[in-house]
This record gives sequence, structure tokens and C-alpha cells, in this order.
Amino acid sequence: MLKRLYISNFALIGEMEVHFPGELTVITGETGAGKSIFLEALGLALGNRADFATLKNKTKKCIVEAEFDTKELDLKSFFIEQDLDYEETLLLRREISVEGKSRSFLNDSVVNLTVLKLLSEKLIDIHSQHQTLLLNQTDFQLELLDSFAGSLGNYKEYKKSYSELGKLRSKLLYLYEEEIKAKKELDYFEFLFKELDEAEIKVGQLKELEEECLGLENAETIKSNLLSAANAINGGELNVLTGLSQIKLSINAISKYGKNYTAFYERINSAYIELKELSAELEHAENEVVFDNKKLEELNSKMDKLNRLLKKHQVKTEEELIKIKEETEAKLENVNSLENEIEELKKQISLLTQNCTQIAEELSAARSKAIEGIEKQVKKMLGNLSMQNAEFKIDLNKSDELCLSGLDLVKFKFSANKGVALNELHKVASGGELSRLMLTLKALLATKKKLPTIVFDEIDTGVSGDVADKIGNILKDIGKSMQVVAITHLPQMASKGNHHLFVYKKDQEDKTVSHIKELRGEERINEIAKMLSTGKPTNSALVNAKELLNLN
Repeated sequence: MLKRLYISNFALIGEMEVHFPGELTVITGETGAGKSIFLEALGLALGNRADFATLKNKTKKCIVEAEFDTKELDLKSFFIEQDLDYEETLLLRREISVEGKSRSFLNDSVVNLTVLKLLSEKLIDIHSQHQTLLLNQTDFQLELLDSFAGSLGNYKEYKKSYSELGKLRSKLLYLYEEEIKAKKELDYFEFLFKELDEAEIKVGQLKELEEECLGLENAETIKSNLLSAANAINGGELNVLTGLSQIKLSINAISKYGKNYTAFYERINSAYIELKELSAELEHAENEVVFDNKKLEELNSKMDKLNRLLKKHQVKTEEELIKIKEETEAKLENVNSLENEIEELKKQISLLTQNCTQIAEELSAARSKAIEGIEKQVKKMLGNLSMQNAEFKIDLNKSDELCLSGLDLVKFKFSANKGVALNELHKVASGGELSRLMLTLKALLATKKKLPTIVFDEIDTGVSGDVADKIGNILKDIGKSMQVVAITHLPQMASKGNHHLFVYKKDQEDKTVSHIKELRGEERINEIAKMLSTGKPTNSALVNAKELLNLN
């Protein structure tokens, strides 16, 4: 349960610390005194959105701390899941810096807001003034129904699975669209790939083809010059080799007269051998040179094709053409992979649909079973709140296909008076009637959710007198099994509290500050009397206040 709330530099509050005992605690005060600020600050500690504008003093940071006793709750598994150290006393702290940055802490460990919100769902239920409007929303109705039916866990599991199913279906539609686009371009890409593949493109190919063509085009000149060079080296009577042979003889004759002459001989002999080998190679090369017009045509054709491909794809190198070929091949493979991916995705969707359907059917069974009991309990409690003729019905219709709520379409219907047909809540219920219906549902829900604390912000809106007294009695009964905090303007409600907190404002020089204190004895009698009067409490108001407090 909530043990303590500390607030510093928040809205009208400079610094405030409030302690909360168990049972029913009522909070009263004039309009604008700061009662709702208490809820806003508590919400901040529980993970609600922070607003820099809430800082009272823009030069100091805002701090809100909410302390909870959780020894009667089983929260160890939650802390294990979140990788946090478990303690029975939890301190939730929120800080807003002067720069507007927000930080969240759990027992002095930094945590994100998601963790705080998940934890808060297990600690407290806050009913704000505007929450009554949620009664008309399908999600809220489903949550209430599933809480009563004990199927809230199944509903959360279903929503998670259904959300995943929606993602898979969206992905499947996307893949279908991609497959259609790919198949439309398939023929073109197949032609493109074939054209590039048949070209047998390799790096430097164009240069090689150009050189080979040049050789074939000038075959006769090449052949003539090779033959001339070979003859010059080793042909006819006057040739290079004959001259070198004579030189070798001359130098060899003097080699015995010095090492340098021997070196001359070796060099001349080496040149002789090299030229002899070169002559043979030139002759061989000359014999290899053949003018082949057919081959020249083939080479020119290859060059033309390669140049056309370069121009077609607006690139300059073979490397770029090879890259285009690889990309085209990948696109062709992608068509096949899309088909495989689609088939695999269809299998996943089928399995997940079966799972969702099974959970949805279990939900339907649990909901249908719980409806009659809920309707009876609600009718009984509404009767206790001076709505003896009220009728409450939950319509549960089957959906043709899976939807966010499962296979059910839920609708709460209500009638407050005889002769008035059951209809949707917003069409037939006044503000006061909706408040009583919400209180009834919350009171029943409290026992199902097993939350340690529930907070009501003006649940008595639109009611007065005897009804307010009865609402107070219901809250007091709820307070016997859990902690209840109720903000109220009505004396009948305020008098039912086991504890009474009073919020008030004080002017301090250039600022107004909200304060809170616990009322006891005469202070509490006077506050109840003020709520019964329009001004200074009269004697009759004081007497009535004592009667409400059962002090007479």
C-alpha cells in the first residue's frame, strides 16, 4: 500500500510530505486548493509524462517520491524479469531538472518509465475525474469483463499474439506487392542477364580485343618485319651471328693474357647465345602470324557487342558491367526467394492464426460464463446506491473473424429508470449515474485485481445527500480489505473516512503555496461543518457534522 508521498517544487507545492495509513483516507479542501495536484504528483512518480511547466521554482529541480509497502504482494518474479533487486519497501522517485530533463528511480536505481508504469499497475489504481468517460470505450469494457472473468492474462496474451499476426499479415501483403512488381520485370531482367552473361565479360577484355585486332589487321607487315629481323641476325652471308662468331674467335685468342679479356669473351658469347635464341623465336613468331579474316570479324563483333553494352548501360569499364550483371542475377534470385519467403510466412500466419483462435475461444467461454454474475452484482450494488430500478447488461456478440477483442464484440448497456430501454451508456446515463456505475464496477473490480491501493478523484460527482452517504459507506467497506484514498467535496463522503487530510492554500509574499494536514477532533468537525454550510459553520451545521461523524 501507499505509505508516503513526498513532493518538492511541484505546481503550487513548495515542499510537502503526506503519510497514508490503511483503510479509507479522505482528502478535502476548497476548489483550487491543490487536491488534484496530489494526484498529478503521484502520477508523476508512477511514470506519467513530465512537464517542465510544473516546476514551481524554475531554478530548482522538482522531486516526487512515492513509498509503497509491498510485503503482502508477490512481486519477486517482476523484479527478476526486470533484473532489479527486490525489496519489500519500494521507493519510486521522479526528478525534473531545471533544464526540463526527467529521471526515474526505483530504490535509488535508475529505471525507464516503462518499468515504472508496469510496476504501478501492480501497486495502485487511480480513478480520475475523467475516467468515467472510459466506460464507453470498448477496450475499457473488455478489460473490466476479463478482470471479472479471470481472463485478463489471456486477453493480454491474445492482444500480443494478434498484434504480431497483424504485422505478419502486413508483411505478407508487402511481399505480394513486391512479387508482382518483380514478376512484371522478370522477362526484362532475364534478357538483360542473358545478354551480359553471353558476352563473357572480364576485366581488361576490351583492351585485349583491340590489341588482337590490331595484330590481325597488320599481319603482313608484322610477318615481313619479323622475317627481316630474323634474317639480319642469322640469314645470308652477312649477318649478326656471323660477325659475332668472328669477334668471339678474336677475343678468345687473347683471353689467356688477362682476366678482363676472358670477361669480354664471356659477354660476347652470352650475346651470341641470346641472339641465336632470339633469331629462333623471331622465326617461330613469323611462322605463327597468319592473316585470318574470319577471326578478325569475330573479334570486331565482340568489340562491337562490348561497346554497345557499355553505351547501353551508360558505363565506361568492364568492372561496372560485371557489377550490373551481378545485380541483375541477384534480382532474378530475389524472385525465387520471394516465393520461398511468402510460403514460409503463410505457414507462420496459419500457425499464429490457430493460436489466436484458440485463445479467443477460451476468452469467449470465460466471458460468457462471467456475464450473468457481473450483471447481478452490479444491479445489487446500484440498488444500494438508490438506483433500485437500474438495469445493467453486457452484450457479447460473435465476430465473423478475429479482431482486437478476440471473437467477441462487447457492449455495456444501461438503464437507470423504469420504462427506459437499455442502451449504450453515453446515450442514457447522466454524470451522477455514470459515477455510481463506475464506483460499482471499481468496487467489484478491486476484489478481482487484488491491488493494495485504489484512489478515487471525486467519484461522487453529480450526487448528493443520501446517495453520497451510501457511496461513502461502500468506500469504507472497500477500505476494510484494501487501502482507499478518496478526494471529495461532499461532507457525507468526507465523514466516512478513517483518516481525514485537508488541503489548503496560503499566500506568502509574492506567491501562493498549497499545504496539507491531517484533521482530528474539533478541526475535523469544523471542516465537515464548513462543507455543510455556505459560509461560517452554524450551530446546526456543527451538530450535523457530529452526527455524520457518529459523535453524538
